[in-house]
Amino acid sequence: MAPPSSSTTSAVTLKINGDKHTLSVDHRTTLLDALRERLDLTGTKKGCDQGQCGACTVLLDGRRAVACLQLAVAAEDREITTVEGLAEAERLHPVQEAFLDLDGYQCGYCTPGQICSAVAVIEEHAAGWPSAVTDDVRPEAGVPPLTADEIRERMSGNLCRCGAYVSIVQAVARAAEAQVSQEAAV
Repeated sequence: MAPPSSSTTSAVTLKINGDKHTLSVDHRTTLLDALRERLDLTGTKKGCDQGQCGACTVLLDGRRAVACLQLAVAAEDREITTVEGLAEAERLHPVQEAFLDLDGYQCGYCTPGQICSAVAVIEEHAAGWPSAVTDDVRPEAGVPPLTADEIRERMSGNLCRCGAYVSIVQAVARAAEAQVSQEAAV
């Protein structure tokens, strides 16, 4: 009888920004390290490497995830979107546009994670998901207004060392308004 395999690597296929990438990775490799070190997708930043700062935020199946705590092997068969995958050709995503227009960044290090988180925040809000500051969480109350307090609470997992929070809140609000206007026009 053959001894059990003790291999600590696996071949995984990751679907990132609409493209499939097959890699051989150590089982302990985080999604963050696979993105940055193996696929040269360096928009996702390594901040604390402990899931506390949000600099590595990506979207997994449309939901926010800190890539430093997500194993690459566990992300197989999931839709991964990084900041590089938000724009459509030469047209920036509305959140990216709002961050540029309203200076929602200073040094820019946290910006990719802030932007990915903001995209998810706007979707979560539009779907009616309450936050810790939502006054009325009953389904019949409908979608709460996306106030500055709501945005701050929903974005609280993303830290900005430069303190660009006022502009970040304004950018998220503007992008959310643009999305509502765009959906109303359709």
